Amino acid sequence: MRQIILASASPRRRELLEQIGVSFEVCPAKGAEIITKEQPDEIVKELAGQKAREVASMITSYGQRHEELVTPQDLMVIGADTVVAKEGEIFGKPEDEADAYRMLASLSGGMHEVYTGVSILLVSASGRVGEICFAECTRVFMRAMDDQEIRRYIATGEPFDKAGAYGIQGKCAIYIDKIDGDYNNVVGLPVAAIYRELKRVGIDLYV
Repeated sequence: MRQIILASASPRRRELLEQIGVSFEVCPAKGAEIITKEQPDEIVKELAGQKAREVASMITSYGQRHEELVTPQDLMVIGADTVVAKEGEIFGKPEDEADAYRMLASLSGGMHEVYTGVSILLVSASGRVGEICFAECTRVFMRAMDDQEIRRYIATGEPFDKAGAYGIQGKCAIYIDKIDGDYNNVVGLPVAAIYRELKRVGIDLYV
């Protein structure tokens, strides 16, 4: 039996794993994010890898508080990171209301891409480690938002923990015209791609 650990505190990522019937533990990465890449797909893969490796390296100390993890079994650590990109500019989580307004005004009335990087660290009971790393991209078309709509949405508080200052699964849904790609990728975790990549290397997520 494999123990799966989600290296993220995101409730949306947790809900997506629960939705597909996967049993897992949550152990969020807490280290500083260090970006050395420039392209959005490379940035999210780099950050996802940092999160997965940080959590994998602290499994022993984590196990002191969660004894069910200290067993001679294979471990799978899933790290993920999401950014929004438009015309070469990358949007992470807004720092404050002004930053959220700037992001939403920029995204309003056009198309942007949402990139989620996923790093899956596979740690065998004998200590062998392997990694699967990839990025998924979804194109999102947002209708024009006027000043009142932007400010009203910011006032909900929803933008502040989300890349690009919006949540497609939340109150911002009324401003999304269409998407091209995986909806769950925009929410924060491309579960179909995770299943596909694991299956490609002969790993059953449910065994």
